[in-house]
Amino acid sequence: MADHLLEVRDLSVRFHTAQGIVNAVNGISWHLDRGETLAILGESGSGKSVSASAIMNLIDMPPGEITSGQILFDGVDLLKKSEEDRRRLNGKRISMIFQDPLGHLNPVYPVGWQIAETAMAHGKPKDEAYARALALMERVGIPDPKASMDKYPHQFSGGQRQRLMIAMALVLKPDILIADEPTTALDVTVQAEVLSLLEELQEETGMGLLLITHDLGVVAEAADRAVVMEGGHIVESGTPRELYHHAQHPYTRKLLAAAPGKGEMRDPASDEQPILRVQNLQKSYGSFAALKGVNFDLHAGETLAIVGESGSGKSTIARLMLHLEPASGGKVLWKGEEILSKTPREMGPLRRQLQMVFQDPTQSLNPHMTVFQIISEAWVIHPDILPKSQWKDRVAELLEQVGLKPEHALRNPHQFSGGQRQRIAIARALALEPDLIICDEAVSALDVSIQAQVIALLGELRDRLGIAFIFIAHDLPVVRDFADHVLVMQRGQVVEHGTVRQIFEAPRQGYTQRLLAAGLDSDPDVQAERRSQRLALAATQA
Repeated sequence: MADHLLEVRDLSVRFHTAQGIVNAVNGISWHLDRGETLAILGESGSGKSVSASAIMNLIDMPPGEITSGQILFDGVDLLKKSEEDRRRLNGKRISMIFQDPLGHLNPVYPVGWQIAETAMAHGKPKDEAYARALALMERVGIPDPKASMDKYPHQFSGGQRQRLMIAMALVLKPDILIADEPTTALDVTVQAEVLSLLEELQEETGMGLLLITHDLGVVAEAADRAVVMEGGHIVESGTPRELYHHAQHPYTRKLLAAAPGKGEMRDPASDEQPILRVQNLQKSYGSFAALKGVNFDLHAGETLAIVGESGSGKSTIARLMLHLEPASGGKVLWKGEEILSKTPREMGPLRRQLQMVFQDPTQSLNPHMTVFQIISEAWVIHPDILPKSQWKDRVAELLEQVGLKPEHALRNPHQFSGGQRQRIAIARALALEPDLIICDEAVSALDVSIQAQVIALLGELRDRLGIAFIFIAHDLPVVRDFADHVLVMQRGQVVEHGTVRQIFEAPRQGYTQRLLAAGLDSDPDVQAERRSQRLALAATQA
C-alpha cells in the first residue's frame, strides 16, 4: 500500500517564453491522504495552479516542461504513464473544478448532457449516465433538477454554475477532487454553501480534496493542512492554526498581515449637506422589480458600502445613478440637481464628477490602447480640463499616485498583473478629478496583499482629495475596514442601513446576521465560532 493517496515529490515545471525561461514550480513536495483537505495557499504567480495542472496532465508541452519530480497516485508515478492511461484516470479517479465555471461549461449544450457526458466518455450507458447526472444535480442543490437538466449554463447563477461543475466532477466518484479557487467572486452565503457542500460530499465518499486558494478565510474554514507557496517554492506548511498563530516565514506573515477585517472601524460624523441623495429609486424589467424604492444619502469624503447577494440590486443602483440605463421611478439628486431626467448631452459635463471602477479591469481596459492613451482619453473627451502639452506629465503623476511608474505609460494592459490593471483603472477614474467614484466589486478577485494595497490607496485618496466612494462588494472584511456606512440589500430592497460599527457589531436584521455569519475570517478560532453561529441560525430558521 502507498503511504499516501497522492504524493508530489520534488516537482519542477518551467515554461519557455519569448522573454526567456520562467521557472513556475521549483522542487516542491507535499502529500494528500484519503478523506483529507489540503490547501495550497499563495498569490497569483506562486505556482499553485501549475502544480495542480501537472497532476491532471493539463500543461501544454511545449511551451511547458516538467524538468524533475514524481507525482505518485496510489504509489504509481503518473508522469511515467501514457497519455491514454492519464485520460482514463482523469475524471474517473482524479477530477477538477475550475475557478470560472462559465468559462468551462459549454454554452451550446444543456447542462444535464454535459454532466452525463463525463460518465459516457468513461463507458457508462446513456441511461445510467443521465440518471447519475440527475441524482447529482439534486444532491448539489440545483432547484427543480429534472427541468434544469435541459437548461443552458447562462440560465444559472454563478453559485449554481459552480455547483454544476462540482456535480460534473463527482459523476464517477473520484478518489481525489482538485478545486482551483472554487469560491472566488462568489457571494459570502454562496461561498459558505459551496464549501459546506464539498465537506459533505467528502464525508460521504472519503475522497481527498486539494483546495487551491489565495483566501486565508477559505483555509481557516475548510483545510486540515496547508502549504504556502511563493515564487514556485513551498515556504511553509502546517495546520491552519499553526500557520495563523505561529507563522515562521516572512511571506506567510505578510499574507496574514494583509488579511482584511482586522483594522479599526471608522466612526463617521458629517454635519454637511449630502452631495448625493437617492430617493425612492426603482427599476423594473417587465413584471420583475429589480429595485423597490431605495433611499440613501452620501457626503463628501465618505464611503458607503452596498452589500448583498447576487440579484439583490447592488449593481443596478450604480447603473441607474450613472445613467447607464433608465430608472423606472425615483430621484437621484447630485449636489441638489436631479439627474435621472437629463438627456445624454446634459449628462456629459456631470460625468466628469461621477466615475466608476469596474470589477474586471481586463474587460474595462481597451487592450489595443497604451496606458497613456487609456488615461488621457478622458482629456480628449473633455479638452478643457488640461492642455495637451501637460498630458504626459499628468499621466506620469497619476501613475505614481496609484503606485505605478511613469514608464508604464507606454505599455498595454496585458503586460500588467490583475492588481496593476486595477490601479490603471483607478488612475483613469482620477484623471477627471471626480467627486464620486463608484467601485463595483473592484477588489473581489485580487490577491490578498494586492487587495490591501488597493484599499489603502483608495483610503488615502479619499482622505487627501475628499473623494466620496460607493463601494459595492460581497467581501465583508474589506467593507469593515474601508466603509463609513453600510447599506444591506436583499431582493431589490434595503433591509438595513447604518454605520459600519452598527452593522458589524449589532446587526438588527436576520438577513444581515446571516451574511456576517457566512463571512470567512483568517483566524481559524474565529472561523470556528462563525461556523457554530451559522449552524445555530440555520437551526433557528428550520
